[in-house]
Amino acid sequence: MPNDTKNGANTMSIGGIIARFVTSAVVLAITAFFTPGFQISSIWTLALAAVVLTAMDYLINMVIGVDAKPFGRGIIGFILAAVILYATQFFVAGYSISWVSAIIGAVIYGIVASFIPGKQM
Repeated sequence: MPNDTKNGANTMSIGGIIARFVTSAVVLAITAFFTPGFQISSIWTLALAAVVLTAMDYLINMVIGVDAKPFGRGIIGFILAAVILYATQFFVAGYSISWVSAIIGAVIYGIVASFIPGKQM
């Protein structure tokens, strides 16, 4: 995805943001389908959850400088991915996941994300 770096600031094009959102939603839907105890009630819940996941990843990356990608940053990225998957249920109605499911989901999310091009979560 195209990123411009001017004066230390990262900007992303509208197309890049849309692509990131779509890939996040697809990976999240596949993850929810294959993870026991992980439920997303509707397409709108999926869309909102993808926005929340992407925003939380962005904020964590800005604050502590670590990407919350399950296989991208070792154990810290894996733990952050599980925490983000779990914490999203507090922001999105119709999204439900347990701690165990969040851990399993982080593994599945990492596997699925490795096969889909682009940046997600």
